[in-house]
Amino acid sequence: MTGEAQNASKLTVTDLHKRFGALEVLRGVDLVVPAGAVISIIGPSGSGKSTLLRCVNRLEEADAGEIALDGMPITRLRGRDLDAVRRRIGMVFQQFNLFPHRTVLDNLTMAQRVVSGVPRRAAEDRARSLLDRVGLAEKAHELPGRLSGGQQQRVAIARALAMDPEVMLFDEVTSALDPELVTDVLDVMRRLAEGGMTMVVVTHEMSFARDVSDEVLFMDQGVVVERGDPATVFTAPAHERTRRFLDRVLHP
Repeated sequence: MTGEAQNASKLTVTDLHKRFGALEVLRGVDLVVPAGAVISIIGPSGSGKSTLLRCVNRLEEADAGEIALDGMPITRLRGRDLDAVRRRIGMVFQQFNLFPHRTVLDNLTMAQRVVSGVPRRAAEDRARSLLDRVGLAEKAHELPGRLSGGQQQRVAIARALAMDPEVMLFDEVTSALDPELVTDVLDVMRRLAEGGMTMVVVTHEMSFARDVSDEVLFMDQGVVVERGDPATVFTAPAHERTRRFLDRVLHP
């Protein structure tokens, strides 16, 4: 990949490798995410999808390869430089990871105040605006345990947005939810996409991947087996492994 191509992209991953002991989880993964694009990553459990996101956000250290944000390599950053990059890349996990003893409002304002030094009033104004954006303005003073799973996940999305990230990573954020709670979370993500947020989404929600994505990647055994526009990947996949996976998940 040329430097010119990297600079034209918001996020690039080049030849990324990650090993846990004898298990090679990522085996030379490449990813290019243009600004404002939605990239969905699908594939069976254990294919390396979540590890890829955790390496992008530097929660895991890659063994080889390069990650760049706006053309700037971030793979080996440390200390304050790494903290600054993490503020630019928001991440929402399958588990909500909210502070159970803090109100919803406190969950949204803590990082703003502690990490970014935002005054309390400004942090609370930002938090209330984001809660309204995800349809939970009336829940500001509730404890997370009093919310449904879908509501907690929307709070987690709002908390990530509170740091004003340039890229959002979503790691199977609906997998722990009851089916009837999934729609509200996906609606929030759809609105983010429509608003131009750059997003990388690991998901089992095939309708979301098909309808919202600019590009879909299919991963298996640590490699990207196939990538392309959603219409092509879902209706005319080039690889037999992709066809077998989609046939199983779309026609169980």
